[in-house]
Amino acid sequence: MKAIRRFTVRPVLPPALDALGVLASNLRWSWHEPTKRLFREMSAELWESTGHDPVALLGAIGTDRLRQLADDRGFVELANGLRSDLEVYLREPRWYQSLGDDAPTSIAYFSPEYGIAASLPQYSGGLGILAGDHLKAASDLGVPLVAVGLFYRAGYFSQSLSAEGWQKESYPVLDADGLPVQLLRNADGTPVVVTLAMPDGGALSARVWRAEVGRVPLLLLDTDIPENTAEYRAVTDRLYGGDTEHRLRQELLLGIGGVRAVEHWCDLSDVTFPTVFHTNEGHAGFLGLERISSLIGQGLSFAEALEVVRAGTVFTTHTPVPAGIDRFDRGLVARYLEGGDLLPGVDPGDALALGAEPGDGGDGGAGGEASAFNMAFMGLRLAQRANGVSELHGDVSRGMFQKLWPGFEQADVPIGSITNGVHAATWTDSRMVRLAEERFGTTDTTSVDWQSDALSDDDLWRVRREMKQALVADARERERALWLEQNRGGITPDWIDQVLDPDVLTIGFARRVPTYKRLTLMLHDQERLTRILTDPDRPVQIVVAGKSHPHDEDGKRLIQKLVEFAQQPAVRGRIVFLTNYDIRMAQVLYPGTDVWLNNPLRPLEACGTSGMKAAMNGSLNLSILDGWWNEYFDGVNGWAIPTAPGEGASEERDLFEANALYDLLETRVVPEFYDRGDDGVPRAWMSRVRHSLAHLSPELSAERMVREYVENLYVPAARSRAALAPENPRPARELAAWKQRVRGAWPGVAVAHVESGGLEHVPQVDDVLRLRARIRTAGLSSDELSVQVVYGAASFDGELTSTRVVELRPAGGGESGETVFEGEVRLVHSGGFGYTVRVLPRHPLLAAPAELGLIAHADDAPSDAAAEALGRVPSLLGQTSVPSTPGGQGYGGSASDTGFGDASSDGFDDRAHEGHEADGSEAGPQGDAAHTDGAHVDGAHVDGADGDGSHGDGAPSDRAEG
Repeated sequence: MKAIRRFTVRPVLPPALDALGVLASNLRWSWHEPTKRLFREMSAELWESTGHDPVALLGAIGTDRLRQLADDRGFVELANGLRSDLEVYLREPRWYQSLGDDAPTSIAYFSPEYGIAASLPQYSGGLGILAGDHLKAASDLGVPLVAVGLFYRAGYFSQSLSAEGWQKESYPVLDADGLPVQLLRNADGTPVVVTLAMPDGGALSARVWRAEVGRVPLLLLDTDIPENTAEYRAVTDRLYGGDTEHRLRQELLLGIGGVRAVEHWCDLSDVTFPTVFHTNEGHAGFLGLERISSLIGQGLSFAEALEVVRAGTVFTTHTPVPAGIDRFDRGLVARYLEGGDLLPGVDPGDALALGAEPGDGGDGGAGGEASAFNMAFMGLRLAQRANGVSELHGDVSRGMFQKLWPGFEQADVPIGSITNGVHAATWTDSRMVRLAEERFGTTDTTSVDWQSDALSDDDLWRVRREMKQALVADARERERALWLEQNRGGITPDWIDQVLDPDVLTIGFARRVPTYKRLTLMLHDQERLTRILTDPDRPVQIVVAGKSHPHDEDGKRLIQKLVEFAQQPAVRGRIVFLTNYDIRMAQVLYPGTDVWLNNPLRPLEACGTSGMKAAMNGSLNLSILDGWWNEYFDGVNGWAIPTAPGEGASEERDLFEANALYDLLETRVVPEFYDRGDDGVPRAWMSRVRHSLAHLSPELSAERMVREYVENLYVPAARSRAALAPENPRPARELAAWKQRVRGAWPGVAVAHVESGGLEHVPQVDDVLRLRARIRTAGLSSDELSVQVVYGAASFDGELTSTRVVELRPAGGGESGETVFEGEVRLVHSGGFGYTVRVLPRHPLLAAPAELGLIAHADDAPSDAAAEALGRVPSLLGQTSVPSTPGGQGYGGSASDTGFGDASSDGFDDRAHEGHEADGSEAGPQGDAAHTDGAHVDGAHVDGADGDGSHGDGAPSDRAEG
């Protein structure tokens, strides 16, 4: 018999055990090994059966055991000591507190999902796990984040398989009383409720749950409350479920309701309202409109409020494909925005323009009828700084969003990158932590020298085998449970006890199952794979896990195909698919593998952090050069699977890359693993493992990632926001008016004439080329223009590569309406040489001149004289004149390879003033856009200059502003 409702009754702890309640209520326990050991000591059996959940453990443990523990002086002292340690952790200054006054006092972080611990299942995959790791690292570093998300009553889904291998989904409803969350309450004890006006006079209300992630509060909005109709109560029913309108309501609640929840939390906690907002993907994009609405209520116009909001907003994109972006019907969004009750003061036309797609007729470009409202485009227009999540993904994102910057090359698009990281304390197995403590005296596995003589190969090999034994035991238990579920009342067959072997080379593959991740690439030649798996002397085993979206039938078929192969008697026990991939499984799976396999279609893997987590535990990566592996593979820390020429999926590509995978396994990976000495330790293999641990552990840590966000995005955003503080509206008004004036004048800005001289003989390395450009300024002052020479190696067709930039100095007036700019270029390389001249707007409050999407440049179809200037060095003799055309007609020389959007070589850095060079080879660590404040990753964005329509700030334009 089943209960019609289930809920958790929390125990009344004896006073001596009060510390347990404090420790269980803060999710720091999920990455603090001493606290986890304390709860395990209470009851090892319950600790396992409750899924390592302290709240569930305290609810399940008997009163007799609690009395025993209360009488155990040693246990009580240990619990009290851990509570004291937590209190010190929460209040003591940490890294962030050393940064000084420029660092923002409060930062809001918005994400649609969070993977903190298995006991709080509010995640589906990598985006949520990344968000959880971001919060944990921010807590460890002392970063003053407040995080916002939604509380999904059924989480994502629980996965099982039919006997035929078809994925089945179930949605167990979560009991908030049994989770490590508490209601956010007003001073009078009533729950905080935020309300959004809905069409036709309705209202959507949500209460706010608060989880403590170390020092970081996480606010989760929940619509399952009596104030709502049945339809609105279901808004937060499950993650990524429902129809399009359901998703839109979720995202309106996350963005608009989330900002209002932060306001309540700040008032109740006496914390300053955040000046910096980080939008983790486009789902939370409406948060910018809510802040604009609030500023309009304080007396600013939409355009002025937009400047304030953009200055303090960071946008991170995680998707490498347009299909991964949320797009809503424009009419549907308009229905929610019209009437003015949802966002007081915001004209729906201004709001809709922010999400318009160029070319759809919706004020995002020329022609056609408006159809789609694009959440990523709105996120970019509402943020002055944006980034992808690996170097390669940054480049892919610049291509994907290039249409927002018409007239700019892909390399010029100002989207930077900060490569993801993983939280070492969460993902490093406790055995590895103990080994580091025993041999190096620290539990920080990212800071030790794994290649030191203080650690022997034998010790590391022993620990690695223990982790594999744990994986084998866990896999057998999961296989047994699945078999019993599929064969109720049956007796488990003997072969389940033979699944996997801790002494066999173990390959792991676990991730979501969209088709581009190619779960079944390994099955391309099943006979060859079978031979690899069943080799009598050097066998291989593969452990696979992953969920397909409930509506993705293609992904489900891939799972079924792999399960059918794994059920064949010849390979059964050598390849296994584990169901219901989640945090708890992953924490056993990653450490238990020798090799981590990743074979997506390049370049469709934005980052791919599963391989990072495996590497933290000494697993070696075997991967396509995509995502993070593209920048960190060094030839020793693993193997790179060759990629077929071209892009996109094809049978030929799969064949090429599958065969490359088999070849690597047969000729390099497997032989090296089984090349043993008399002691049974593979020395060459262990050398790779130690190299990988030593070099990757610090680089792949989430602390490195969060430090980069702070230094390169949050602090610069706080400076920009401080310069436009709404308490003094004048700077925002002046900036909005300046942008409008520059846009109006820009059609008349042009490179009128370029002269070069100074080379009176055949040019040689270290010669100096003098340049003079006459610029038609259209009434703009020389201080408002950045005139640059872009130069570098030139091919015979004039294409520039390996570019550098020189900022030209104003040198007085020329003809009427013109200003002369001058500078010098030193010829630092032999061979083909070329240059071009470009003009961009300049203002001290721009993160980069590309922000407006305006550029004027030399003609890309130059005259014979201009062709000489764009040709090889020997042609540049004496004087050369280059006539040019007005701005907006294309860019006559690509700043490819370095580009002013993704490297500090582009001259968008004030360090390039007065004729100094900005070298493409001197890009920041992630190769990201350079800015006037010198931060390497502050990619600035166009505020809506998408061509011939209106801009993101509502200022209309009659022509393309490229």
